[in-house]
Amino acid sequence: MPGTNAGSPIVTLTPAPTLDRTYFVRNLHSGGVNRADEVREELAGKGINVSRGLHLAGIEAPGVVPIGNSDPGVLARTGSDGILIPLWVDGTLRVSTTIVEHEGPTTKVNESPRPLSEQDWNAVMDLTERTVRENGAKWLVIAGALPVIKSTGKFVDLEPMFERMHALGVRVALDTSGEPLNYWARRGLASIIKPNAEELASAVGRTLTTVGDVIDAARELCEHGIETVLASLGADGMIAVTRDREWAARTPPVRVINTVGAGDATMAGFLSAVVSNPIADGADDFGLGYNVPLGVSTAVQWGAVAVTQPTSGLSSIDDLPPAILNEAPDRSAALEEPALLK
Repeated sequence: MPGTNAGSPIVTLTPAPTLDRTYFVRNLHSGGVNRADEVREELAGKGINVSRGLHLAGIEAPGVVPIGNSDPGVLARTGSDGILIPLWVDGTLRVSTTIVEHEGPTTKVNESPRPLSEQDWNAVMDLTERTVRENGAKWLVIAGALPVIKSTGKFVDLEPMFERMHALGVRVALDTSGEPLNYWARRGLASIIKPNAEELASAVGRTLTTVGDVIDAARELCEHGIETVLASLGADGMIAVTRDREWAARTPPVRVINTVGAGDATMAGFLSAVVSNPIADGADDFGLGYNVPLGVSTAVQWGAVAVTQPTSGLSSIDDLPPAILNEAPDRSAALEEPALLK
């Protein structure tokens, strides 16, 4: 089993993995026949991408994934044998299709997550807890879309997972979206959440147009119990907010090829910095015991590299751009991409 020998500080859980097929085309003709110059296939999902990113930094982060048993060769075919810990469930693996146009936009079509039986979801939680225990992990990353339970049509319940991790003294970083993010952000059970601007606006129920709006919205969620909100703001970089402090980080502009998976890279970057640089005795622990400003600086560096690469998972963390960290963000600064409440 990956990651169970020497132990791993981080374990990931991808509740709804996907088979990512990426088509590279010169020019996409809507409604016409298109020929791809290249096609790539990889087993993906937000938690899987985090595990792979951390692996590039020399940090083993075994990833738990429930996978449909109709394609038993998918791990070997996508080079995932050494990183992922599968739980084989009845059914097929959903497919996500990405079309990358040469010097043009990226189009992505995602299938909805496959529903799970209640028995399968309980088995996923058991396998995740066992993997965390065997590795002596201090962080669990739950990332990606959440499936629903077949018998009820309701999203899987994360509360038992939070309770198990809290009992072990393990922090949970949650990166999901939509209704589940809104709900769990206000429950305050996760240590870290990573919404984008629109998701943050939805979570607090108001439009965000300035840096100050973002800080106030994130702090509102901290008041519910979240330790750190990592607000991902696209061209505006990232703002990390705790109960009483905030930091803004960005990099110089880079040439964007593909934004899919960039958020996963930022999560991996943040955690790589946190687990690799423990707080020294007597040093500022930022009220949390982990280095938030270093984490957010590394997050934007990894995210900047990710958008210059063609696939949804990081292929390299070489040549990281410099991070620009502002420990006193200008609250009045307008966001380049304001988040309008829908």
